[in-house]
Amino acid sequence: MRTRLYLIRKEFIKIFRNKFIGRAIFGVPIIQMLILVPAVTFEIKNINLCIIDKDMSSESRELISQLEGSTFFKIKYFTFSETEANDLLHSNKCNLILQIPSDFGKDIVTGRPGRLLVSANAINAATAQLSWAYLNGVIRDYNMNILVKNVGTQASASIPQIQITNRYWYNEMLNYKYYMLPGILGILVTAIGFLLAGLNLVREKEIGTIEQINVTPIRKYHFIIAKMVPFLLIGLVDLALGLVLGKLAFNIPFEGSIALLFLCSAIFMVAVLGLALFISTFSSSQQQFMFVAFFFMIIFILMSGVFTPLESMPLWAQKIDVINPLAYLMRINRMVMLKGSTIHDIARDIYSLIVIAIVFTTFAVSRYRKTA
Repeated sequence: MRTRLYLIRKEFIKIFRNKFIGRAIFGVPIIQMLILVPAVTFEIKNINLCIIDKDMSSESRELISQLEGSTFFKIKYFTFSETEANDLLHSNKCNLILQIPSDFGKDIVTGRPGRLLVSANAINAATAQLSWAYLNGVIRDYNMNILVKNVGTQASASIPQIQITNRYWYNEMLNYKYYMLPGILGILVTAIGFLLAGLNLVREKEIGTIEQINVTPIRKYHFIIAKMVPFLLIGLVDLALGLVLGKLAFNIPFEGSIALLFLCSAIFMVAVLGLALFISTFSSSQQQFMFVAFFFMIIFILMSGVFTPLESMPLWAQKIDVINPLAYLMRINRMVMLKGSTIHDIARDIYSLIVIAIVFTTFAVSRYRKTA
């Protein structure tokens, strides 16, 4: 035990001897959270709309007025030329083209269904789908107004209708900051542990100081534990800093047990550090480690569920995600922070993290070779 404490103390001294690293460990997460949490959002606002109104009737003007009153749309262009509108769409000056044909008002007055043509810029499929959903909602409200006008208030009230009352649980205002902060926290903790721990070991290889450790009688698992503990503690301190910052800057709710969150984060850190040290055991340079580390980090982050729901991924991707520790931490963070889940609710994710942590750490210890 005494040997391990000396080794851990040595690692802390070495980490904080480098003033830049010491500042970056705590400064970078603060700056990234202040930037990423409010910036990363799935909400789409200010959709630029181009309108081709060939009808110029009171009905078409009423539809345009409803679009202008929407918080999502910004009518930037009016034109009578389809070619000009398509050029605007091609040059990314507008996101949607709404074409109102010349017989639109006449069809509505005579009781025939009016027709509209919508062209959407679908380079970003998610943006195109949401833009169409917002436009469809405005048109649906416009249809209801026509129904009330033509049928009459009393007659329309007698038509059987389904009334739906909805409530959003755990994030009633649909605030994306509440959804993104737990994910950003996981990414930052991963970056601190995964990159710095691996680079720390590889740097010792490059400058030759690791040879001084290798000739001592310490065991391999002592060495790996000493490399993991400092960054485990630093990662948890960064997590605490992120939670405090999230509460002060974004008023993020915390419904569950903070002890449970830190326990799960500690298990996750062991898994990530084990993988980082395993990669560093067969990396001969920092550049080599960074190349492999970025490969894993990009896959872990993009497949973690922070941006794309796991259920929306193909079946083969969901099977690969079984070994992604960040995917489990994302679910745990959101369930504990927003939902107030207990250990029984997230038991499966915790067990999975424990298995991954044991496997990765075992790989790191078995792969490390002491050479004189």
